[in-house]
Amino acid sequence: MILRVDDIHTYYGLVHMLQGVSLDVDRGEVVALLGRNGAGKTTVLKSILGLVPPRAGTIVYQGDDITGLAPYLAARRGIAYVPAGRGIFSTLTAVENLEIVRRAGAATVDQVCERFPKLHDLRSRLGRQLSGGEQQVLAIARAIMTKPSLMLLDEPSQGLAPLVLDAIVEMLSGLKREGLAMLLVEQNVDTAVALADRVVILDQGAKVFEGTPAQLTADDQIAIRYLGVGV
Repeated sequence: MILRVDDIHTYYGLVHMLQGVSLDVDRGEVVALLGRNGAGKTTVLKSILGLVPPRAGTIVYQGDDITGLAPYLAARRGIAYVPAGRGIFSTLTAVENLEIVRRAGAATVDQVCERFPKLHDLRSRLGRQLSGGEQQVLAIARAIMTKPSLMLLDEPSQGLAPLVLDAIVEMLSGLKREGLAMLLVEQNVDTAVALADRVVILDQGAKVFEGTPAQLTADDQIAIRYLGVGV
């Protein structure tokens, strides 16, 4: 077990956003977190990272309690974050975006560009000159530069054309084959099903379903009720 989230309660001011959410991620596993807008998916990621520390419950990473740990310390422990909107530095080149986060012992820029050939063409371009798909490739590659054991991804499919999304799914599938554990927040059910070993659905801050993608797709009523779509 690389991550265990146990009965966390997270608030935004007086708003009780997460109401006793529990989940876990095994080493090398991809878990997809699904739900409608406002269900609390992104808040789970922010709670793990310490951006919005839970008021109750515990978060254990690689055997250590990291509940409320500062985000930079969570990153040092090997938790990488790919936020919605990508968070690319607009005035830095693609190479500079990679170099600025590289940890000792991590892959070099050249090694990462070799792994993800698309980056070769982007090396000298500024962040603001990149398309949405190119920014997403760069954001995932930048996360790899931190030498993570666990990657948290928030809506990696957001705003991407189908062909670009296929490339991102293949990129993430490659990382999965290499054994990188991922907790993936998604609105796109097809993307989640393609990548995930297990699926967790949140509704109004509570977990309402956990199972394999096959179990989700076998019961269309669950997806219609909690996601508003059939699968």
